[in-house]
Amino acid sequence: MPAYKFEALDAAGKASNGLLDAENAKAARSQLRARSLVPMSVALVASAGTQGEGLRFTRRVFNATSLAVWTRQLAGLVSAGLPLERALTALSEEAEDPRQRELVAHLRSEVNSGSPFARALGSAPREFDEVFRGVVAAGEQSGALGGVLERLADDLEARQELKSKLISATLYPAIVSLIAVVIVVFLVTYVVPQVASVFTSSKRALPGLTIAMLAISAFLRQWGWALVLLLAAGFGLLTLMLRNAAFRQSFDAGFLTIPLVGKLARGYNAARFAGTLAMLASAGVPILKALQAAAETLSNRAMRADAMDALVQVREGAPLASALAGKKRFPGLLAMFSRLGEQTGQLPLMLDRAARQLSTEVQRRAMQMATLLEPLLIVAMGMIVMLIVLAVLLPIIQLNTWVK
Repeated sequence: MPAYKFEALDAAGKASNGLLDAENAKAARSQLRARSLVPMSVALVASAGTQGEGLRFTRRVFNATSLAVWTRQLAGLVSAGLPLERALTALSEEAEDPRQRELVAHLRSEVNSGSPFARALGSAPREFDEVFRGVVAAGEQSGALGGVLERLADDLEARQELKSKLISATLYPAIVSLIAVVIVVFLVTYVVPQVASVFTSSKRALPGLTIAMLAISAFLRQWGWALVLLLAAGFGLLTLMLRNAAFRQSFDAGFLTIPLVGKLARGYNAARFAGTLAMLASAGVPILKALQAAAETLSNRAMRADAMDALVQVREGAPLASALAGKKRFPGLLAMFSRLGEQTGQLPLMLDRAARQLSTEVQRRAMQMATLLEPLLIVAMGMIVMLIVLAVLLPIIQLNTWVK
């Protein structure tokens, strides 16, 4: 039964709004009148990304964190024995965000009309990606939807935790770098010219460091705007070029070769690939379909191309471990655990262990990089400030020498 969003007035003229289930808009208005409400507007609730009539969300309803929380709540209700329709009703009523309430109400109406839950999720592809829908479909087919949703929530939370740790590890160096650039630009473009102008009228030769600093200051003050525009144009051009699939793949392949950062990107993508593949395989998704879905979660296009090539080899009869072993962009650990899983018949378990180990390694590398960058940035900033101070002090020292 479809869900409708309404706005109505009661006998006292007080406005009220909410959601209700009805066969059509006319039936929805009849229900409102039966409640002694005067309907002002009744609109069919539609999900994000749908092409039919009704509400369209211009931005995502769920972010990564809220989707993991929502999935965990749904898993708990379904595992407790509550029918899916009642579980969705409860989540819709408890949702504080109106957009989330309307989206869940739409899913409930789709389920009420007889659609499988995975198909209902497919009406909101921006909110629930192919991996999410594939795991749910496998859970429905196996009759273990609650357990599958629990594993899905675990995967979403683990993925978000890894991403949060990477962001927190790189946030401090990024902030220090930004502040350092602002301070240096301020000193070079404002402080240095103000102090050095006192000595330029003396008609005596200034120290070489001071002359160089004044030249840099003059360039930044005269052409700084052009430099900013050039950098902005370069960034925009790179963004446009990255839309080309071939260039994006080459760019991502080159990115993986950068020291420290490249290894971090390899580990992060491999951990995400292994975790997704393990979750799909444990849910009963066929290995070929699981491989394709896991490959599409990779943000690095070069590694995605390798994963799709491995999919072709597996389709032709090659073992998964052999297909992954030939892809040097993937860590050898992944192929080793895949081989163990195929030999023992516990591929999902071994892939899950590989994902956990890779995630731990990525976190360790990120913390090492942050620990290394922090003192290096401070030392670099100190040296630059020292050069600026010397450029200002040297004329003063020279002036004292002239006076004596």
